[in-house]
Amino acid sequence: MPKPPPGAPSEPPTAIRPPEPGPQPRLTPRPGYRAVFAVREFRVVFVAHLLSLLGVVVSEIALTVFVYDLARSPLLSALTFALGFLPYLVGGTLLAGVADRHPPRRVLVVCDLVCAGCVALMVVPATPVAGLLVLRCAVAAVAPVFQGTRTATLADILGEGDLFVLGRSLLRIVSQSALLTGFAVGGLLLTVVPPRGAIAITAATFLASALLLRLGTRKRPARGATTTEEERGNLALLRDRRVRALMLMFWLPPLFAVVPEALAAPYADQAGVSTAALGLLMCAFPVGTIAGELFAGSRLSAATRSRIVYPLVLVGVLPYLLYVLEPGAALSGLALLVAGATGAYTLGLDAWFVAAVPEAQRGRAMTLMTAGMMTAQGVGMAGAGLAAEFLPVHLVVAGTGVLGTLCVLAAVLHLRATEVRDGADRHVTTG
Repeated sequence: MPKPPPGAPSEPPTAIRPPEPGPQPRLTPRPGYRAVFAVREFRVVFVAHLLSLLGVVVSEIALTVFVYDLARSPLLSALTFALGFLPYLVGGTLLAGVADRHPPRRVLVVCDLVCAGCVALMVVPATPVAGLLVLRCAVAAVAPVFQGTRTATLADILGEGDLFVLGRSLLRIVSQSALLTGFAVGGLLLTVVPPRGAIAITAATFLASALLLRLGTRKRPARGATTTEEERGNLALLRDRRVRALMLMFWLPPLFAVVPEALAAPYADQAGVSTAALGLLMCAFPVGTIAGELFAGSRLSAATRSRIVYPLVLVGVLPYLLYVLEPGAALSGLALLVAGATGAYTLGLDAWFVAAVPEAQRGRAMTLMTAGMMTAQGVGMAGAGLAAEFLPVHLVVAGTGVLGTLCVLAAVLHLRATEVRDGADRHVTTG
């Protein structure tokens, strides 16, 4: 065997050595909805959400029918439904601190028990119509505290990353699905049992939700236990310019998005379409919302969902411009479907919001954000109805496309300005 020439290496070059044994880097798969359901505690929260949502939806339709049977007044019957929106502002502002001052599991369970107690009192034969309306207000006032605390707890259960965003998306999808099936289920239930019996069933769903949350979720300390009262104040939270700008981004789009839904019945009458077509118009937006969220949550990465926030939110109500042509049910439904799908921007916005809010104020922030969204929808519906008293319905919806886009553009520019200022502040601090 010939010897190697002088100066030649006595062993093979390093480049062709076999790799050293040891751990190799692995590609981490992008989390999806299945990963969220793999968390046992989230499954409990999800089922409890289904139960409490069922209680809210069925109690709304049953109580509306019940009040009409007692008072024979269309005004009081409609007011019963409207009271589902109005107390959100009161409960969300006055009770927002509850979400951080007390352990979250206790808050969730007590809220469910309060709702169950109010619904049980509705069933008492001696309760007058005025008492029914007061009890309806109490249930609605508790709702933002429950929802805000639950959302803040999701960050504890799933972390503040992508799993939180997907978990919150799942709860929203269920809520949107309730718009499609909830009232149908309530109506079907009322063909089997009287309104009072349907209301009694909802009390049981609230109690079941409370029991699930009590036994199936961990006990966690109050977030704001170590903060001063001033630090927990709503005004102190809203003084944070980024939190304030992000809340505005949650509140403004729904204000305009609900206009076609609020005016679906008069538009169908104006366009001369059938009752079946009216049902199509009512379903198109939530179907689009569900489809958009499912696609964004299952197919897009967290970085992509963050990048599409501004484009989607800016075009959210532009499809309403199609109404200027007085389209039929098919084109109107398509416009609403597309508008609903743009709601996928909320996944990226959720991630920004939970990162911007201090942990000690997270429950308060989520409660305020939820209350603002529901109040904005109520204001949007009322404003749409008022405008339609003076203008043709199709022009009101088309005008919403213009006005809504301009207002959302201003909110986007405001949020972008806060990002620039925050970046400059960090540069000055660290420079």
